[in-house]
Amino acid sequence: MPANLPPHYFSAEKRYREAKDPREKIEALELMLAIMPKHKGTDHLRADLRRRIARATTEAERAASKKGYSYRIRKEGAGQVVLAGLPNVGKSRLLGTLTEASPEVGDYPFTTRNAMPGMMKFENVPIQLVDTNPLNDQNARAWLPSLLRSCDAVLLVVDLSDSPLEQFDAALEVLREFKVVSGTEKEQMDEGIIKLPTLVVANKNDAAGAAEKYKLLSKKLAGSLPSISVSAETDAVLGDLRRQIFNILNIVRVYTKPRSGKADFNDPVILNAGEMVEDFAQAVHKDFRRKLKYANIWGSGKYDGQRVSRDYVLQDGDTLELHI
Repeated sequence: MPANLPPHYFSAEKRYREAKDPREKIEALELMLAIMPKHKGTDHLRADLRRRIARATTEAERAASKKGYSYRIRKEGAGQVVLAGLPNVGKSRLLGTLTEASPEVGDYPFTTRNAMPGMMKFENVPIQLVDTNPLNDQNARAWLPSLLRSCDAVLLVVDLSDSPLEQFDAALEVLREFKVVSGTEKEQMDEGIIKLPTLVVANKNDAAGAAEKYKLLSKKLAGSLPSISVSAETDAVLGDLRRQIFNILNIVRVYTKPRSGKADFNDPVILNAGEMVEDFAQAVHKDFRRKLKYANIWGSGKYDGQRVSRDYVLQDGDTLELHI
């Protein structure tokens, strides 16, 4: 199947060939990957781009390590979600509360000096959260844009005890400097913009006047971005936050059922929303996609055990019995 690449893919490819700095190479490669249509004809090319991104990232990381700062966080779990915000909004406290990580937490600005990952569990799905330096930390400019551009989603954290609307605007401005925008903003991909799912986390809702400030923030967002009001000091609504983090990743859990056996609901196969039975088969084993005849489904089918074709679109919680 031909790749049928759009014209602006080749413009990004030219930028990659002309790039001298590894960060510029990474930006061009990420743009090529974002522009490329997703179908069978581009599978090999997508894999090659990912390999080139990995090589360029390693190259950039070596250069960054000589200057004493972290550059790359290896992705783990069902998705990588970066916590971003201005100083003292409570990102590190949120990471510590949601995961088993132990970040340095302080009342003074720029406590976080390097990116720190932690693993959050939503039901049976592990999701990697990454705490980062404040967006306006000049010392992080060498590596923070690349980390944000390569992650799967962003938690944009603001502080309800301070000026959340101004923080939100200032954070968006810095993200745009990094060529990162929320998935709802209207930007052209051929300008090097990376669109990321974004959840606004209004922290410190136990502060005086926080409820009124959150109402104003919600009005400003006006449905353009999802948001949630929390306090990292308590666990009152952090279960809702975990679910919202899972939701913005736009992924689904699908379970494997052996013939004449029971499904294993502890270890789901994670797929992107909109993927099909044949994608599930390939995720289980690289040869299963080619050999697949049909599958029986429990969950979103019209009835339990319904026979479905390889192009059936799967939903969160489906269980499949593959017939090869």
